[in-house]
Amino acid sequence: MYATVRRYEGVTDPREAGRRVQEGFVPIISAVPGIVAYFWVDAGNGVMLSTSVFESRDGAEESNRRAADWVKENLASLLPNPPQITAGEVVAHRAA
Repeated sequence: MYATVRRYEGVTDPREAGRRVQEGFVPIISAVPGIVAYFWVDAGNGVMLSTSVFESRDGAEESNRRAADWVKENLASLLPNPPQITAGEVVAHRAA
């Protein structure tokens, strides 16, 4: 498995960002082959995180491409700063 975390700082309206992500981006990322899980987290103080887990690195990289395009077209006014992206192989995990 492979995971990607995107950290967005300076989010101007976290509630609206969450609504748009749920309605607009979740269906897009759900269509990426090999998706295991996706989370959008309000970390407070204008920081939001997305975490994507895929069966392979290819899926994670595709999710980053789709996220960049979607954010530019749909969330630019709410997410004014580019994300910090961290990605890597999952070396330990527990799922319910």
